This record gives sequence, structure tokens and C-alpha cells, in this order.
Amino acid sequence: MLGKKRLGVINIFGKFFLRGISLSNVGRTIKQELAKIRHDLEEHLQTINENTNEIVANYEYICEIEAKLDRLSARIDEIQMFLESNGAALTRRSNFEVKKLSRMEQQVFLVIYTLEEEKGSITYDDIAEKLGISGHLAASYVTSIIEKGVPIIKCYLNSKPFLKLDPVFKTLQTKENILQLSLEEFGF
Repeated sequence: MLGKKRLGVINIFGKFFLRGISLSNVGRTIKQELAKIRHDLEEHLQTINENTNEIVANYEYICEIEAKLDRLSARIDEIQMFLESNGAALTRRSNFEVKKLSRMEQQVFLVIYTLEEEKGSITYDDIAEKLGISGHLAASYVTSIIEKGVPIIKCYLNSKPFLKLDPVFKTLQTKENILQLSLEEFGF
């Protein structure tokens, strides 16, 4: 008896709100539309998974290339040190063409210049700590400085870069102030 009343109420509301459209047809239509949506979402999920796999594979290739470049750079450094220790004179340029550095690049340069006196070779983290920036940002500034013509030598030890200024450039910077920097201006 209760079941018949419930069906009667549903039919009354169905007729009132849907104006004669059968609830069973509406239910079927909704199920069909939800099935289409589910199918579309499954296709999107499959595409996302395929893209994710491709991204992971590309990332792995990039990591392999970076590791190979680090090993190659370390090997080149070893060869250079071997040649220098055996008296082979490496030609160094003494005519430096340096583009104007930004204010922050000047600060990074001065940190390298001054910390090298204290520590010898320095790391990106040393620069970052001194200037209160991230190691990644310090690396970015060093790259920019190198691209502008400042000869910074990178030596790798256990795939970690250590930086120092080219000695000839450092001597010229000391004598001629090629970059036109003032240590007092930056608080050094």
C-alpha cells in the first residue's frame, strides 16, 4: 500500500514538473547522459596518463643528459688541471669584452670576488647565503654574468659546481676595475 502511494506521489510530481514526460524516460535519458560524461572523462583520464608518461620519459632523458654533461665537465676540468700541473701553458685571453652588469649581477660578482679571497672556490649556496636569495637564483645570475663575458671558471666535484674567477681577469679587475665597481657602494 505504501509503495503505491509513493509511486502515485512520484507520478503526480512528475506530471506537474515534467508536464507529461515519463519519469522512466527522464531516468533513462539522465543515465545515458551520465554514461556519455563518464566515457568522456575516461578518455580525458587516458590522455592525461599518456601525457604524464611522456613527460616522465622526457624528464628522465633530461636527467641523463645533465648527468652526462656534469661528467663531461668534470672530465674536462681534470684534463685542464692535469695539463696545468704538467706545465702545459693554456692560452688565456687578456682582452676581456664584458657587457654592463645589472645591479644584482654586480652584487653576485662582488660576492664571488670577495668570497674567493676567503674560501677559494665557492658554490651557488655560498652566494645565495651571502645575498639572501635561493641557490637556483644565484645560479641563474652566475649564468647571466658568464653570458655577459665575465670569465667564471666552474669546476665540478661530485657533480657540484665550484666557482672561481679567471685569475687573469681577476688581476685586471683589481688593477683596472673593468666592471667599474665600488666595494664600498655595496658594503663590502
